[in-house]
Amino acid sequence: MTIVTLGIDLGKNLNSIVGLGADGNVVLRRRVRRGTLTELAGQLPPCTVAMEACCGAHHVGRLFAAKGHEIRLMSPEYVRPYVRAQKNDDNDAAGIAEAATRPTMRFVELKSQDRLDLQTLHRARSRLVAARKALVNQLRAILLERGHTFRQGRKALERDIVPFLAEPPLDLSTRIMRLIRDMRAEWRSLDERIDALNDDLADHARADEAANRLTSIPGIGILGATALVAAVGDGEAFRRARDVPAWLGLVPKQMTTGGKPRLLSITKRGNTYLRMLLIHGARAALPSLSKQATPLGEWLRGLLSRAHRNVVIVALAAKLARIAWASLRRGIGFERGWGQVVTA
Repeated sequence: MTIVTLGIDLGKNLNSIVGLGADGNVVLRRRVRRGTLTELAGQLPPCTVAMEACCGAHHVGRLFAAKGHEIRLMSPEYVRPYVRAQKNDDNDAAGIAEAATRPTMRFVELKSQDRLDLQTLHRARSRLVAARKALVNQLRAILLERGHTFRQGRKALERDIVPFLAEPPLDLSTRIMRLIRDMRAEWRSLDERIDALNDDLADHARADEAANRLTSIPGIGILGATALVAAVGDGEAFRRARDVPAWLGLVPKQMTTGGKPRLLSITKRGNTYLRMLLIHGARAALPSLSKQATPLGEWLRGLLSRAHRNVVIVALAAKLARIAWASLRRGIGFERGWGQVVTA
């Protein structure tokens, strides 16, 4: 029988594949090595190829798309209910194939190599920032254990550590001072690597038209703009603006039963890094936006009068996500009065 839907459970070396016919029955079940997937893509007639949106899925998806296949990537949490019986690679592949045939299934957009490169830069930068934070915290702990305290903040410690190293106290041993100087050198190295990635992202934001438009939105800087372009692209995967904050987990959880609606805290689903950037951007933009004589400013002032400031920040972050989607889809930058348009 002709394969209509091919489900692939990706692995580092071996990949399980299950092919479904037009009637939904399994007509192919086998395991292939990763190098064999390219040959398989050329041998099969055009069909729907389904995979979980995990590491390597976009690369394999582009290989199959080049051979004329339709690619459907899905979130693993949406595939899990369709996996029957015991948990193994073959059953996972069958569940992936079956999930791809559901008319209500939500799919992940296949990313280009450029968008993946941009996303990789952000993830590498995030890793370096976390390493620098851990290093600074350990440095503070070492000094605090020996009775030396410094002001809060990374910049304050960076300034105060210079005279400390120039004239080290006599109560610290030579071994510890050597360690502190080594940690300070590692700190400088991390700063240089982070600055290099920041410059790379800034160059991309200036050269990319979509990212350049997004930087015109208050609260969205170079990091937020490039991260949005990497994650959302042109926004075609979303039908409407409100789908973007829902995808990012910036909307309340719903606990409704017996016809009684109840809204809880935000869901915190989706891209954690992008949600963090939008919330921090909203926190920075809130003071100025709330003072402006614009529909967006009026909305913020009314919200501040009846809700906690943190609730307003999250609501503004959701608003910025909707404005960003509209900017990507319409091809225009931020304009006065957009708060009223996007609120509708």
